Amino acid sequence: MNQQSLLLVDDDDTLRSRLARAFVARGIRVLQAADYHEALEHLALETPDKAVIDLKMPGPSGLALLLELRRLSPSTEVVILTGYGSVANAVDAMRSGAVNYLTKPVDADQILTAFRTLPPADEKEASTEIHTPSLAEAEWNHIQQVLADCDGNLTQAARILDIPRRTLQRKLKKMAP
Repeated sequence: MNQQSLLLVDDDDTLRSRLARAFVARGIRVLQAADYHEALEHLALETPDKAVIDLKMPGPSGLALLLELRRLSPSTEVVILTGYGSVANAVDAMRSGAVNYLTKPVDADQILTAFRTLPPADEKEASTEIHTPSLAEAEWNHIQQVLADCDGNLTQAARILDIPRRTLQRKLKKMAP
C-alpha cells in the first residue's frame, strides 16, 4: 500500500506539530516546514500528494510558495490556511491553484474534508462558494491583522486603526472568541 504524503507548511510550531501528529495518526506521511525555504528543501527531495500551506509567514508568503509548488509539482493538491480570512485572499489562492481555503483555527479533519470537497471547476461558480465574512468578522480580521503587524502593541495598533487605545481594548474584549 502506497502511503499518502502531505507537506505541512506553517510558521506556528505548535499548530504545525499538532496537525502533523493528527495526520500521522490518520496514516498520512507528513513533511513539516516552518517557511518557504524549508518547504523548497522538501520539494527538492520529493513530490507530496497534498500540501497545506499557511498564507502569511515570515519571508516569502504562502501564495509565493503555492505558485512555486504548482510549477514544481502540478499534481499536488494544495489547501491554503490563514488566520486572516478575506474573500480577496481566497480568490487569489484559488486562482493560483489551491483546491480550497480555510480560516484558522482548523483541525486535521477539516483540512482532509477541504481536500475531498473540491470547489467547482468553473471559476465563476467557485467565487460564489467562498464564505463572505460579516462586517463584524471583517472588522475582527482587520484588527487581528493590524495587531499582528504591530507585534501585539496595542498603542501602535490603535494609532494605525485611528481609534483610541481604550476603544481598541473594549473591542478586543467584546469580540474575543
